[in-house]
Amino acid sequence: MIKIVKADGKAEYEYLAKVRERSSSTDRDVTAVVSEIIDNVSKNGDKAVRDYTIKFDGAAPEFFEVPESEIKKSVAQCDPDFISTLEKAAANIRDFHERQKQQSWLTTKENGVIMGQRVRGLERVGLYVPGGTAAYPSSVLMNAIPAKIAGVKELIMVTPPLKNGKPNPDIMAAASIAGVDRVFLMGGAQAVAALAYGTETVPKVDKIVGPGNIFVATAKKLVYGKVDIDMIAGPSEILVLADEKADPKFLAADLMSQAEHDKLASAILVTTSQELADKTVSELDRQMQTLSRKEIIDASLTDFGAIIVCDDMDKAVEMANSLAPEHLEVCCENPMSYVGRLDNAGSVFLGNYSPEPLGDYFAGPNHVLPTSGTARFFSPLSVDSFIKKSSFIYYTEAALRADRDDIVRFANTEGLTAHANSIIVRFEDEK
Repeated sequence: MIKIVKADGKAEYEYLAKVRERSSSTDRDVTAVVSEIIDNVSKNGDKAVRDYTIKFDGAAPEFFEVPESEIKKSVAQCDPDFISTLEKAAANIRDFHERQKQQSWLTTKENGVIMGQRVRGLERVGLYVPGGTAAYPSSVLMNAIPAKIAGVKELIMVTPPLKNGKPNPDIMAAASIAGVDRVFLMGGAQAVAALAYGTETVPKVDKIVGPGNIFVATAKKLVYGKVDIDMIAGPSEILVLADEKADPKFLAADLMSQAEHDKLASAILVTTSQELADKTVSELDRQMQTLSRKEIIDASLTDFGAIIVCDDMDKAVEMANSLAPEHLEVCCENPMSYVGRLDNAGSVFLGNYSPEPLGDYFAGPNHVLPTSGTARFFSPLSVDSFIKKSSFIYYTEAALRADRDDIVRFANTEGLTAHANSIIVRFEDEK
């Protein structure tokens, strides 16, 4: 069961170090297997993908690319109420991400110089979506909607087939609502390789996004540079800041909402109240008994969970910024007063009625977030993740003449005489 740690300047940081280490090791065996898969797919295309699909999924689907008619047939199998929920969530996600759009711009100066920046969406993006028992329609919405808002011209989704060789209906419904352009039934490292290198059937993309198991994550890491990727995601994590007025029932529920993801997930409560810590432990034990993923939750809380009791909220905030969690809940009397002090977090949930699952599914902000402390320097998936920028410069002859001596001096100082010559030759007739 979860442990209680009294912050004394040492014990809490020893614990945080343990949390950081849980996702730092690289599985060499997995890397070797994935490297072989990528190499095979890059050389043999569809045949390699088909062979791996039979090997890992049991059988190859009737078709790699899902026809529009099959997508419509799959969507028709879905619960109409779930379709309605998807549409409401999609509307919230669109509303939030529309506000992130950037515009191209230019500026002119009195000497005739024109400079600016052109912003446009990527040409083609690949979206990996897990299938089977780990099918997450919410991930389709969170990845696809910002991409389409950014102006991505073609969004290609890959997802493993079900045991019957058919697509997952809920995934197809989310893809249809989010505006995915093409869907391919393939999964694992072989699907990532197909997106990165292209095959006879699958077009090569410019960027790959979306969650997956260790083989998918390793494949994305290995093809980075050939294509762009969203991030290297580690195990899920939540940190909850709570004062003495927080409800232990809510706190326990929210900690377990992340612990159920994975035995490596980390769920941490940082509070100023020993009494609240004790009550939360009792609530965890009580609520856990009724949950379907009890064993995973218990393992996660035992190995990587903790309740850290601090002397004051200043110390609690310091700890939150040090850990830089993926999800950060503020269950305090005046949660808005902490917003400006919490600098390192993927997404911040303010107040007792803004639990983390609200962000996972429905509110609008993206749930693809930096993990493993990378919120210190990395941001959530956004419209910015799917754009590229180019700057442009226009100088008149007179403007370049005015700046030539400074440019030549700079180039010569760096020992790049050809750079200097590029400027000099334009005005050598003047001397």
